[in-house]
Parts: sequence; structure tokens; C-alpha cells
Amino acid sequence: MRRSGCALTGDRDRICAIVDQQYRWVAVCLGASMPKETRVGAAYALGAFFLWGVGPLYFKAVATVPVFEILAHRVLWSVVFLVLLLTLSRRWPMLRAALRQPRTVVMLMLSTLVISVNWYFFIWAITTDRVLESSLGYYINPLVNVLLGLVFLGERLTRWQGIAVGLAAIGVLNLAVQNGTMPWVSLLLAVTFSCYGLIRKTIKVESVDGLFVETSMFLPAALGYLVYLAVIGKGVFGSIDLHTDLLLVAAGLITAMPLIWFTSGARRLNYSTIGLFQYIAPTCQFLLAVLVFGEHFSWAHVVTFGCIWTALVIYSAQSWAISRRRPQAVA
Repeated sequence: MRRSGCALTGDRDRICAIVDQQYRWVAVCLGASMPKETRVGAAYALGAFFLWGVGPLYFKAVATVPVFEILAHRVLWSVVFLVLLLTLSRRWPMLRAALRQPRTVVMLMLSTLVISVNWYFFIWAITTDRVLESSLGYYINPLVNVLLGLVFLGERLTRWQGIAVGLAAIGVLNLAVQNGTMPWVSLLLAVTFSCYGLIRKTIKVESVDGLFVETSMFLPAALGYLVYLAVIGKGVFGSIDLHTDLLLVAAGLITAMPLIWFTSGARRLNYSTIGLFQYIAPTCQFLLAVLVFGEHFSWAHVVTFGCIWTALVIYSAQSWAISRRRPQAVA
């Protein structure tokens, strides 16, 4: 239920001072002195993360459709779109070569399972008015990446990264104490997406190729479920109106296009710059949750998000400093 205009205005006043700091680095990243190739890469990255950030608007538009059915359509139409894309880009030989390695196939099966869980609970969070929890999860995600790198890749944790992870933990614990329960949706989204990234990091498969394999592996179950719904007369597709049908078909574009743009941007930008752009998505989700969907933003959220944002500033500054020192060391 939406809150009154006064309450919503109060939320705006509370968050504006914090949020205003989020995009100061965008002005630096998009400065007029940037080379053309870098500007193009920045445009792709902005488009990708912005589309991921406003994704809740799409899932709110299909909120009347059951979550499993939305997920099934997302898989089905992603496969259709990616088949077309792979055909036009003539990538089938490269994909077949990658799939000749048994380890690659096994790891893609594992990544399919992980991303399916992430997609399901993301859609569920949006359609059950938990967009704020979703945004918190994707804010936490980079810091979970640090921990996974420490545990599974043998990466060393710097002092400032340790401080950032500690601040994030304090923020999560604060929300758990204030609300009487752990923000499990946020943690689940952060952990599953971080695990997905870790798995894909170990596989030598292009992003689009990998997404096609993952969605194809899930396709038999998704297609079987949609056929079953159609047989028993409970399927939404083709039973409500053309608008709803087109929205469900658009799930393929909503899934694949940001990934394509992200890949194009990543090829033109430093990885540390891409790391800064990734905060656009959860920030958009945060603003949608509070200012558009009217979700409650309490003082407990102020403290928690304040801790997370401070941790991300520390983490980003440290990553930026390391990336600046690395070329000098190589030289």
C-alpha cells in the first residue's frame, strides 16, 4: 500500500543528502577529455547498469503473473533472442569449441543452477514489494566478491578492504537487530550472484555464449512447465491480452540486452571503472523502492545503507588506487 505524500517527502529528505554523493564519480568518468572509445564504453556501461536498475519497473508490470511462469518465459524468450544473436554474429563454431571441454559443461550446469535461484528470488522480491531488500543485496554483492576471492581464489584482503567488509557486516547486523530477522533476501541475492560471478570467472566462455548455454539447459523444464500450464488452462500467455503477451516476450530482451551492453562496455573500459559503474543498478532500485513504489525507509535502513555506502566508498577508493598503481609497477 502506498504511503501518504508527507511520509514519502520525509523519506526524500532523509535520503537526498546520502544519495547525492553516489554519482559524483560519474561526472569524472564521463568527462569531456575522455577518448572517444572510452566515451562509447561508458555509454554502454551506463546503459547496461541503468537497464538492470530499472528492471523492477518491468517485473512490476507483470506482477500479476506467477513468479515461476515469469521465470519460464524469461528463459524461453532469452533462448530465442540469443539464437538469433549467435547466428547473426556467427559465434556457433566458438561455442561448440568451448563445449568440447567436459569441465566447462559441468561448470555451466552449476552456474545455471545458481543464476536460476538468483533470478527466481529477484523476481519474487520485486513482485512482493521487497525492492529495497533487492537493492541492498546488490550493494553488498561487491563486498561478498571480496570474501569469495579470499576463500576460493587465494586473493589477499587489504586492510581497507577488511574495514569495508566489516562495515558491511555491521550494517547487515544492525538491520537484523532492528527488525528482529536477518535480511535473508538481500543476503541470498548477494551470495548467489557472487557465486555465479565466481563460477563464470573460472570458465573460458564469452558472456553471451555462456548465457545461451545456461538458459538452454533450463529450457526443457521451462518449456515443459509452460506447456503444462497451457494444457490445464492456467497459463497467462494468450489468455489475458496482447499487452501482457508482449511483456512476457520482452523478457528475452530485458535479460540479454544489458549483458551485451555490459560486455561491450567492459571491452573499452578499465575493470576498476566498470566496478564503479555497477553501483548504478542498486541505486536505481533503491530510488524506485522509496520514491516510486513507496516502500518504508526507516531509520534502521538509514544506518544500514549508510554503513554499506561508506564501505563501498572505501572499497572503490582502494580498488581505484590499486588499479592506478598497477600500470606504474608494470612500467
